[in-house]
Amino acid sequence: MQRYKLLISVIFSVGLLLNLYSQTEVPVYLDEGKPIKDRIEDALSRMTLEEKVAMCHAQSKFSTPGCPRLGIPEIWMSDGPHGVRMEFDWDDWLHAGWTNDSCTAYPALTCLAATFNPDLAYRYGYSLGEEARFRKKDIILGPGVNIYRTPLSGRNFEYMGEDPYLTSAMVVPYIQGVQKNGVAACMKHFVLNNQEKWRDTINVVVSDRALNEIYFPAFKAGVQKGNVWAVMGAYNKYKNQYCSHNEILINKILKTDWGFDGVMVTDWGSAHNTDEAARYGLDLEMGSWTNGLTWGVSSAYDNYYLATPFLDKIRSGELPESLVDEKVRRILLLNFRTNMDRSRTYGRKLTTEHKSLAIRVAEEGIVLLKNENNFFPILEGKYKKIAVIGENAIKKLTQGGGSSELKPKEEVSPLQGIINRYGTENVVYSMGYASGAPDYNNVLPSPFDADSLLHAAVEVARSADVVIFIGGLNKNKHQDCEGDDRLNMDLPFGQDKLIGELLKVNKNTGVIIVSGNAVSMPWLDKVDGVMQSWYLGSEAGTATANIISGNTNPSGKLPFSIPKKLEDNSAHYLGEKSYPGDGTNQYYLDDILVGYRWHDTKKIAPLFPFGYGLSYTTFEYGKISTDKKKYSEYESVRVSFTLTNKGKVDGAESVQLYMSQKSPSAMRPAKELKGFDKVFLKAGETKVVNMTVEVKDFAFYDEKTGSWVVENDDFILHNAASSGDVKSSITIKILN
Repeated sequence: MQRYKLLISVIFSVGLLLNLYSQTEVPVYLDEGKPIKDRIEDALSRMTLEEKVAMCHAQSKFSTPGCPRLGIPEIWMSDGPHGVRMEFDWDDWLHAGWTNDSCTAYPALTCLAATFNPDLAYRYGYSLGEEARFRKKDIILGPGVNIYRTPLSGRNFEYMGEDPYLTSAMVVPYIQGVQKNGVAACMKHFVLNNQEKWRDTINVVVSDRALNEIYFPAFKAGVQKGNVWAVMGAYNKYKNQYCSHNEILINKILKTDWGFDGVMVTDWGSAHNTDEAARYGLDLEMGSWTNGLTWGVSSAYDNYYLATPFLDKIRSGELPESLVDEKVRRILLLNFRTNMDRSRTYGRKLTTEHKSLAIRVAEEGIVLLKNENNFFPILEGKYKKIAVIGENAIKKLTQGGGSSELKPKEEVSPLQGIINRYGTENVVYSMGYASGAPDYNNVLPSPFDADSLLHAAVEVARSADVVIFIGGLNKNKHQDCEGDDRLNMDLPFGQDKLIGELLKVNKNTGVIIVSGNAVSMPWLDKVDGVMQSWYLGSEAGTATANIISGNTNPSGKLPFSIPKKLEDNSAHYLGEKSYPGDGTNQYYLDDILVGYRWHDTKKIAPLFPFGYGLSYTTFEYGKISTDKKKYSEYESVRVSFTLTNKGKVDGAESVQLYMSQKSPSAMRPAKELKGFDKVFLKAGETKVVNMTVEVKDFAFYDEKTGSWVVENDDFILHNAASSGDVKSSITIKILN
């Protein structure tokens, strides 16, 4: 009887509680039926000043505290942009040593850009977002969209090349793919972080025209077309104010002119001043008193510029509370878009689909630069002994490079991929050269004797039927690595000498360069086959072997120009003021003439032009035509031409559409990319290629009026296989 009474009592109590709960109004910020704006304002009204300030800065290397009292979650983030980085200790830069933080390492963004395939960019972003979501990340710190201005820049491999149109077209679907998973993409580094040397201090002096035509477009597209939820500031200065809290860049341009409604995040350690951070657009401060990679002051979070100093200035009346309210509104919106959105998926990682995508991106990105005497493909059974030479054939290239380092579950090396394709009995390997281990702070010496390695490789090459040299850069300091730039364009570790010695004993030698930057090629005339490869991630070897063997037809196109020598590049042609600057200021004297715009306009022929890439088949372009000959500024131009695969194998060609203005009132480049399309054709197939370009996109930025201008003039449209290979042209007239 006593147990029965107790049970009745419990039932009554539970019922009473449920009844009370049903009569209690759910707080607006927790009511998913209410508009997001109302939920944000309700949450903000319930927070103390201390809680609001706490939301504006880190609590660990990669997280912020949220508001525990109100159940507003922490925000967790991870480096990208090529995969979800391994876990770190709470308060230092040591790897946490987890056993379940491996990832799919996707090819670097230079490779993604080289695919000229926006559909792949979406799938890349979506798959990366899936893995980030599975790892319980709310922000992935990527993509990087800084412009490739010099082949020495240490982080070019993380970016998408020299052309603002290509970068814009590829970044939008990447962002959309990531955020489809309820994970914020964080586009970086806003703006003008186009070199690593002196990145923490250099003040970039650049024209408004170059900003708007070259350096802004990808960021603007990411905001206005991609609806990116977070943007990361750059380390450098613009108009002598740090970019991560810059009144013009953030308050005026990003948040006002472009309508960015997301969160402005520092790069790690890029905040410098409480007043400027408070007033000039910074929302979330990370990594202060570190350089973003190594050293740091221990447990300094309460001393961050947007922490206790910010709180004290608000309490004293030096700064208005409205400043922190505006920051928290944006952070709360990020919460509602990510970890407070109960409809978001749970994510996945290391799936067969992710693996297949990594292979596909790598295959479509590898660029065939030279193929005389049909050196490639090397068909299975063609040779009895294939010599593979070069450290990059075996080196783990997902490691090193700075914050983009990854911990893939597996990494198939090029050598292993080649062995898997041709068989152990047909492949022999020799290292040929060696570097030290990847290291951010030092150039570590190699443990091997260089002469011994060279001589051993020569003997292997002498007895082989064909030699495949796999070299390039390797993400050590002064190569493709965050924190500093390359010292020159040459291949490191004596590779040029080694290639020369290999050619003396075996003329049947092909070269594969693995890098994120252009390298000099003094041996180019002496080799029949050359490929530009990239940091290809988990399935590097699989994709490389598929291309070499002809299992997959190469279709990559260069996302940057390769100059014949460093001084032919625009940044270097104009002297040290242009690059690297004087340590205080750097002057972008090349202005809008970056990359192919420079080479074409100044008639300085590159070694290989932007957009260049060969195939195992040949493509024939038909003559370009337009739907009419006269247009107004508000119309679209529809362009058509045929494309035919004249060969015997299926292939893909990235056709490009360039624009020239006949008689501009201001200097304009010889031509500018205004469209591209990746066309897949069966052997012998012909397709009609239709492309559309908006007349308003023919505009140049007029610094006098601060506006975009399309002039009444004749404009020439070119269909082309690269910036250096125009197939046909047509003139149209613009009448406003």
